[in-house]
Amino acid sequence: MTSRPRATVAFVLLTLGLDALGVGIIAPIVPGLVQELAHLPPERAAPWIGALIAAYAGVQFFAAPLLGALSDRFGRRPVILGSVFGLGCDYILLALAPSLGWLFVGRLVAGATSANVAAATAYIADISPRDKLPRLYGLIGATFGAGFVVGPALGGALGAYGLRLPFYAAAGLALANFCFGIFILPESLAAKDRRKLSWSRANPFRLLAGIAHDRALGRLALAWSCSWVGLGAI
Repeated sequence: MTSRPRATVAFVLLTLGLDALGVGIIAPIVPGLVQELAHLPPERAAPWIGALIAAYAGVQFFAAPLLGALSDRFGRRPVILGSVFGLGCDYILLALAPSLGWLFVGRLVAGATSANVAAATAYIADISPRDKLPRLYGLIGATFGAGFVVGPALGGALGAYGLRLPFYAAAGLALANFCFGIFILPESLAAKDRRKLSWSRANPFRLLAGIAHDRALGRLALAWSCSWVGLGAI
């Protein structure tokens, strides 16, 4: 792999790491932020905290296949760069959120913009030899894990100086990554390989129904879902 593909892979991995960072960075500060914005005691703030997390994940459920379909139609580069830029702007919105309602708006936008894993993994598949894919997909998992570790640590450390500070830090990272991507990320999907936009392929329920008819994929999806349910319940 030449230096140019290595740089693009590094950018894509960093993008996915920032997605995971966004999940973890608000974990230590969201209870205090919800209490501050809604003027609620801790026991009454808990349902709102769960609703914020569910809203973020729910939007990702619908946005991920849509972004994947858009990347098949218009190319990987605009979808990935657009999502990274949107994520950076959204962190600024979250930092300035004046009420609980705006905090929900911010988390909805964050869920949509960070649902770029389909386009990002497709980009790596486009530029990498088939025999390198298992190693690179393993790096994707490691990057997600690093983001989940760094996110809460960063959020907790910066949150000690201000509940909004972690969002500004995350915004700076995302926008810096966007600027890096403008110069380093070429398009990976040739025009001849692009497909028409199919709304049926962007329907998450239809995709799940297709998985259910494949016993091997169905078992894998069930096991993967159980691990995320367990993680979310902690």
